[in-house]
Amino acid sequence: MYVKPSMDKLIEELRELKRRAELGGGLERIKRQHAKGKLTARERIELLFDPGTFVEVDRFVVHRTTYFGLDKEKYLGDGVVTGFGKVNGRLVFAFSHDFTVFGGSLGEMFGRKVVKIMDMAAKVGAPIVGMNDSGGARIQEGVASLEAYGEIFKRNTWYSGVVPQISLIMGPCAGGAVYSPALTDFVIMVDNPATFMFITGPEVVKAATGEEVTFEELGGARVHATKSGQAHFIAESDEEAIALTKKLLSYLPSNNMEEPPYVDTGDPPDRVDPELESIVPTDPMKPFDVRDVIIRVVDNAEFFEVHAHWAQNVVIGFARIAGRTVGIVANQPAYMAGVLDIDASDKASRFIRFLDAFNIPVITFVDVPGYMPGTYQEHGGIIRHGSKMLYAYAEATVPKVTIILRKAYGGSYLAMNAKSMGADIVYAWPSAEIAVLGPEAAVRILYRKKVRTMKEPGKFIEEKIAEYKRFFANPYRAAELGFVDEVIEPRETRPMIVKALEMLENKREERPPKKHGVMPV
Repeated sequence: MYVKPSMDKLIEELRELKRRAELGGGLERIKRQHAKGKLTARERIELLFDPGTFVEVDRFVVHRTTYFGLDKEKYLGDGVVTGFGKVNGRLVFAFSHDFTVFGGSLGEMFGRKVVKIMDMAAKVGAPIVGMNDSGGARIQEGVASLEAYGEIFKRNTWYSGVVPQISLIMGPCAGGAVYSPALTDFVIMVDNPATFMFITGPEVVKAATGEEVTFEELGGARVHATKSGQAHFIAESDEEAIALTKKLLSYLPSNNMEEPPYVDTGDPPDRVDPELESIVPTDPMKPFDVRDVIIRVVDNAEFFEVHAHWAQNVVIGFARIAGRTVGIVANQPAYMAGVLDIDASDKASRFIRFLDAFNIPVITFVDVPGYMPGTYQEHGGIIRHGSKMLYAYAEATVPKVTIILRKAYGGSYLAMNAKSMGADIVYAWPSAEIAVLGPEAAVRILYRKKVRTMKEPGKFIEEKIAEYKRFFANPYRAAELGFVDEVIEPRETRPMIVKALEMLENKREERPPKKHGVMPV
């Protein structure tokens, strides 16, 4: 006769199962994970969440595959830890690949666990953090594994602009697996030889092209942070990657129906800064670091830069002004004179669209000489890529404040959120130059026929350049026409932005009804 075990025995059995689940692939594999400088899936979860708040979901799930001997090899959790908890007191959902179980490879049940967590996060309106450390699709499960990836990609897309999605690359991420992080909002990548991301590995590259390349050279963190632009942040360790994740989350609302969190920074909203008057040279040809302007305007000089190592001619990132999260987009005169090119356009436009999706005001600092000339840019699609910024700014309905520091020439002036592109408030410093072309280029075009007939046109050109500057290369002509709302002293930049954001706090702006626009890609 069967006698049901006592509660004590049932609890003991439950605890033993939990211990087994926590061991993942076993102590030996955990040691190998640590030897590579990597934390385990559970150690990463523990670091991310506030102590005692993480609730695991689907701890006892196992695969149901019988092929290739897998029916004799099952691990509780099936290679991924999923659940929810609090990060700095706010609800967050996460999944963490366990490389000690089948190399973190994704199978049917693994995928179902991830999909469940994503659906739960979207249902309650909370961010999703994915910690990637996986060998890719589980070959033994065939098409079921591929379909599981498809379900994840679909949800990455469905929930884009609904809840923030952050991917951490903390180990291998290859083949189809790379597309889930690519579909998320931000990618944080650890600079570790055991961490890489690519579609096809070095062996396939060599077989197809004859090119010899290492894992790190092909898809390491520094490659993606500086060349491909796939990594928004680079971290030296798992611990730093998780710290960056927490900091990033602190700037973001939990979902698209919320406002960004308010933080009392203690920095006076009406603070003026006379130092701004000496940072930016009045000579438009002289470079300066636009970050020196940004940190003097935002709260407590705290600027959280995004994509710091890629397309450095444009600077983007998060900050707070009077305690409220803002997104910053700025030309960088210290790099390529702040010119717009293909990569800079992609970098800025995607960030602007993220800000708009999550109710974060856009502050734009302008010092742009134009678009990058040359056959490489033209043949590479600068027209198509450059138009993305026009699209992103015109589409955005969040508060948009533009400050013209110096140069604002031609189409690039429009691309940096001019009044006609939907800027709510446009301020200009007295050093601003707003025109179709720079003075010298404009004069040489306007008077090219006359100059050809002159033996010594130097003095004539100088006079016409001075004349052009008086009439066009200043903020007052644009102010006369209402394209600049106010010309301000540099020291007043912060309090004037604060006043503009306060005025725009209840901004409502509608667009024509449609399913969605068709952004140039």
